[in-house]
Amino acid sequence: MISFKKKTSGFTIVELLIVIVVIGILAALVITTYNGIQQKARDTERKTDVNAVHGQVEAYNDQNGKYPTLANVNDATFRSTNMKGLDAAALADPKNAGSQQLCGSIQAGCYAYVTSPAGCDNASGGDCTSYVLTATLEAGGTYVKQSLN
Repeated sequence: MISFKKKTSGFTIVELLIVIVVIGILAALVITTYNGIQQKARDTERKTDVNAVHGQVEAYNDQNGKYPTLANVNDATFRSTNMKGLDAAALADPKNAGSQQLCGSIQAGCYAYVTSPAGCDNASGGDCTSYVLTATLEAGGTYVKQSLN
């Protein structure tokens, strides 16, 4: 017996919708994972930058017996003379790469460098004898390096 029914092949609407939903779920997972990886990379860069500045500030203290002021660290001429190994890019937060300056207080998007005693200027205001260097992390919290003295 010969059948005259024409066979149709293809996907049903339900099958297509299931495939679209699965692709959407996979895309959401990839985007979420990618953003998390980028965040961790920026936090790692922040820690590396803070460690680099910390090393240079400690080397300056070893040579001069005092820590540089915030104004000193932010001055390109001072850095090129006294902190030759410090790349200016190490002063910039990854989310705020245009600003290669340290801040005087803790805030997102800027590394903070606070010297003690308050008002020290390595001149008439007295020598800076300690400091706290911090970076605000995207994952939460702050990364802190303090003077070794």
